[in-house]
Amino acid sequence: MSDIRDELEQEFLDLQSRLGDQDLLSDQAAYRKVAKRYSELESIVDAIRGIRQADEDIATAKEMLTDAVGDDREMLRTEVSGAEATKARLEDELRTLLVPKDPNDDKNVIVEIRGAEGGEEANLFARDLFEMYAAYASRQGWKLETLNRRESDMGGYAEVTFMLSGDQVWSHMKHEGGPHRVQRVPVTESQGRIHTSSATVAILPEAEEIDVHLDENDLQIDVYRSSGPGGQSVNTTDSAVRITHKPTGITVAMQDEKSQLQNKARAMVVLRSRLLQAEQDRQQAEQSAARKGQTGGGGRSEKIRTYNFKENRLTDHRIGLTIYKLDKVLAGELDDVVDALIEHERAGQLTDLESNG
Repeated sequence: MSDIRDELEQEFLDLQSRLGDQDLLSDQAAYRKVAKRYSELESIVDAIRGIRQADEDIATAKEMLTDAVGDDREMLRTEVSGAEATKARLEDELRTLLVPKDPNDDKNVIVEIRGAEGGEEANLFARDLFEMYAAYASRQGWKLETLNRRESDMGGYAEVTFMLSGDQVWSHMKHEGGPHRVQRVPVTESQGRIHTSSATVAILPEAEEIDVHLDENDLQIDVYRSSGPGGQSVNTTDSAVRITHKPTGITVAMQDEKSQLQNKARAMVVLRSRLLQAEQDRQQAEQSAARKGQTGGGGRSEKIRTYNFKENRLTDHRIGLTIYKLDKVLAGELDDVVDALIEHERAGQLTDLESNG
């Protein structure tokens, strides 16, 4: 760990000297990158230097303690205890600061929800999830923009895509991706029997053009008329747009707007985000065992979370969390679940850091 600390402090000093370089100042993009890294390292180096100072204070006080008597001896013991407490606090801070930053932390989020297993009940549950996230976004002060929705016959969502913008959106939403299972009596059930259905949620980091370059030659763009529940046409012009990225086969369709240009622009935003997520997944798979895709097949065995209406219970199967206030969660009070997932991730990162350090 001491080698890592020395390397980080040296990197900090190198960046400090570079920030005054006139060539760097003339390249604003490069300057911002250096300045951002310098800012990230500043608090880390402060902790490293504080730990080093505490070590020196402890050593000095212990050396003086061997010859001290009476009140001086008690004072030096107090100094040692204080310096040791300071060192322990700074060590904890440093461990947290050394946890790798998520590259998507500053990005907005695109959320895709689809009804999966369970027919019309799955679509109705997909709408419930959308309304839950909309309420949560409102509580967080985020902006929600619906990009596309395809309603089902009974008012549910066969699929809905929306963007969330605001502070810490990615860190709070990134764990929502995966199959969500619901257990309740559907409105279509006449015998009062509980059914199990599911909807899938995909969480994508918003990708800028600088993140993902798209070659027009790689795109197949089709236009058609928008359709509503039951397949009936809801527009008299070919305003809906479907874009297929030929190298990967990824397809995005948008039909919410009456303008073909607007639908195309929205489809391009989602396509870039899917491609960015796919590339990040590929990079992570090279570093560790390939993780399963967020949405899987929508099957019940893959679920990340269960919503049981009869018991007013929510269970997140990844961390073994169960709470009995499903009604409040669906009203947007997701904090207990989200905070637990964030803490679980952080604990795992700290464990990895310590085992590798």
